[in-house]
Amino acid sequence: MNIHEYQAKQLLREYGAPVSEGVPVTRAEEAKTAASQLDGPLWVVKAQIHAGGRGKGSFKEAQAGEKGGVRLARSVEEAAEEAQKMLGRTLVTHQTGPAGKQVNRIYIEDGSDIERELYLALLVDRGSSRVSFVCSTEGGMDIEQVAANTPDKILSFSVDPASGISGFHGRRVAFALGLQGQQVKQCVALVNTLYRMFIERDMEMLEINPLIVTTDGTLKCLDAKMGFDSNALYRQPAILALRDETEEDPKELAASKFDLNYIALDGEIGCMVNGAGLAMATMDIIKLYGAEPANFLDVGGGATKDKVTEAFKIITSDSNVKGILVNIFGGIMRCDVIAEGVVAAVREVGLQVPLVVRLEGTNVEKGKEIINGSGLDVIAADDLSDAAEKIVKAVKG
Repeated sequence: MNIHEYQAKQLLREYGAPVSEGVPVTRAEEAKTAASQLDGPLWVVKAQIHAGGRGKGSFKEAQAGEKGGVRLARSVEEAAEEAQKMLGRTLVTHQTGPAGKQVNRIYIEDGSDIERELYLALLVDRGSSRVSFVCSTEGGMDIEQVAANTPDKILSFSVDPASGISGFHGRRVAFALGLQGQQVKQCVALVNTLYRMFIERDMEMLEINPLIVTTDGTLKCLDAKMGFDSNALYRQPAILALRDETEEDPKELAASKFDLNYIALDGEIGCMVNGAGLAMATMDIIKLYGAEPANFLDVGGGATKDKVTEAFKIITSDSNVKGILVNIFGGIMRCDVIAEGVVAAVREVGLQVPLVVRLEGTNVEKGKEIINGSGLDVIAADDLSDAAEKIVKAVKG
């Protein structure tokens, strides 16, 4: 789960990390009052969406010379005017894709005098099962570009959970960033704070980009992104309360409410599979036969008829889907339960596209009887290769 910048800044502030003062705005008429709560003389007006590249982004139907999603203002009136211009419009960045995202929130904060821009992040290193720090002197840029063009400017190291964080880690970051004097002490304190926050809040990612050195020589977190482990949200009610469902794909949101593992993709063949590994294999073989999957969908090993029905509804709600492949290997999951769910869903929402069903495993014959006796126009498949070939042929002719 991701949160907005202004929410991340509030968490940083609660932990004592250095951030600018700011006020979130959700309605245009609140913008002037919000801006007047800050001292100035420079205000920064930031669109709040769950995507990077806001400053370099552009609004749909933008006028010539119009700025992106991060704008500077030199008066309360100008800040309010810029906020009003952005609210309700669709911002397109390199991370949103061409569809963009609607700006429903604005964050107005005090401007900062910047001497240097740095990069600092904490991530979960899946290889070592540890928390890793990533830092670079090239702040303000996409870290992927830095890694591709100047990898020597990135320092990465993990923290041993047995010994935990120490001053050594903070000094290592400080020296890599070229900090001096009091800045080293500030960096050690910040690294300790961020690590503690990362662990206590069950984060998956914490990115400060840029971490700035101001003209008076102090460190400040100028921007912040945070991602949280969705599987741990049951013990993080305060974090869960920050969830903005308007930023999520409606199909993925609906799937999460039924405990379905669903990720929307750009293809034309909808997939319903049990088991993440089998789902990946199904997507791969669809590509092998010349088509693209429209989603990743793992209904899990203990899916019920109602859960399968909802999964089918989510697939068919995607206007890009031109065909559906149901691929079930019945181990814990029984083939007859899947078959009952598919039949119930088709009868409820209708079937406007080709449907190929491949069943194997527990109660497979009973599952096939349910499908064959339903009277539905379903294409049966003997194995995964046969299923993929048939659905691609049905979609592409």
